[in-house]
Amino acid sequence: MTEPIICFGQQPCGIFPNRFVFSKIKTARRLQSEIGGRIVFFLHDSDHDHRETNAILTNRHSKKVERINFEFSNKIQKLYSPLYCKTIKPDWQAKARRQLPNLVEPQWVELFSSIDSYDVVDFCLRMYEGMGLLEGIEIVRSSDAKIRENAIDVDDYFLDTPYEGEIVRARFREGGYYLYKGGNRYIEVPVDEVKKSQISPTRDTRLRWMQSILHCTHYIAGAGEIQYLNTDEAPEIEFVKRDEIERSGEAYVECKHEW
Repeated sequence: MTEPIICFGQQPCGIFPNRFVFSKIKTARRLQSEIGGRIVFFLHDSDHDHRETNAILTNRHSKKVERINFEFSNKIQKLYSPLYCKTIKPDWQAKARRQLPNLVEPQWVELFSSIDSYDVVDFCLRMYEGMGLLEGIEIVRSSDAKIRENAIDVDDYFLDTPYEGEIVRARFREGGYYLYKGGNRYIEVPVDEVKKSQISPTRDTRLRWMQSILHCTHYIAGAGEIQYLNTDEAPEIEFVKRDEIERSGEAYVECKHEW
């Protein structure tokens, strides 16, 4: 019998992870305590939606909800580059630092101030590690070229390709590669060659693509995620709905983690 591989997937969520991500981690740790095995965090850093890195926080004094997001280096990066290619404006950290004392405990302000990185994904990971959330968890990044090369082929995918001096995530459709502008508007991106190391899956092909790499036995699914996953594609996986958590869309900023 093989060792259990307990997996959960998520995009980087900003300077503090969403509470539902903490719930996935907590659920995975609880399951590990029951059946053993190892935990794998499938980090979908190939996604490009800049809204994914919003941190929603409540002001400790006014009780108003505030949002903190990275300021990206330029507009093309913000709108179209995959997360692992997005970089941070040099003055953003100092500005965000001034907001944090009203939003989080001093130890998280100090941690935030200690991070020295202009890479969006690296900044997120170093924050989560500094918060003690990822101890003992293996991280597999969907941007990893070796991971991509070893994955199965999928016919519905995105291609990371050069465009106007940046790397963008273009959707394959109708024989071409396009960036979505909104409504019925698209930008066609010229592509000279396609390598497997440039390809990442869409939402509908992500499960079987991921499973061809990880071969997990258990998958922790979010409340919305479980609705669209085609579980018939992976009958060997036991799907586990993540534990319930209040204010799931807000940022997780607790100082003591209750596993």
